[in-house]
Amino acid sequence: MFIDYYELLEISPNANSETIERIFRYFAMRYHPDNRDTGDESRFSEIVEAHNTLKDPVKRAQYDVQYKDRLSLRRELTEEASDAKGLERDIVIQAKLLSLLYVKRRQDVNNPGIGDEELERLSGCPREHLEFHLWYLKAKGWIARIENGMFAITVDGIDRANSEHRRETAATRLLDHTS
Repeated sequence: MFIDYYELLEISPNANSETIERIFRYFAMRYHPDNRDTGDESRFSEIVEAHNTLKDPVKRAQYDVQYKDRLSLRRELTEEASDAKGLERDIVIQAKLLSLLYVKRRQDVNNPGIGDEELERLSGCPREHLEFHLWYLKAKGWIARIENGMFAITVDGIDRANSEHRRETAATRLLDHTS
């Protein structure tokens, strides 16, 4: 697991070696296990590890590569979380998956499953994104893997699909009456 040593030492990634030493000494005294008031052995070990990495120029350069990768991932996560369209796309994909599985169950109640690759093709959602939606729908109990390993809609999933359809139909009727 990646530990943000700069955050741990409460310093800037641009901190010079003198700053790193000064802050390390402060935290080392504060969290040293022999300190009866504020000693914390695990925190002390983390601080020593951070110090040993950041004080060595080669180790610090290697760490900074990982650190920058983490910053990039954080930035991507933040951007995606603030994109309302992403959430709307997810809702549409999940509804589409439920609809596909609903229709398949209705067409052949004894053979209601659709395989992973077929779901990927029919939904137009790449496998790496589809995994999230399948996980969510399974966790909600709306779909399940059946004996042959394929996905099928459950009774709760049918109820969910029907309730979504009723909501959309009611909204459409309201819009039609206001025109």
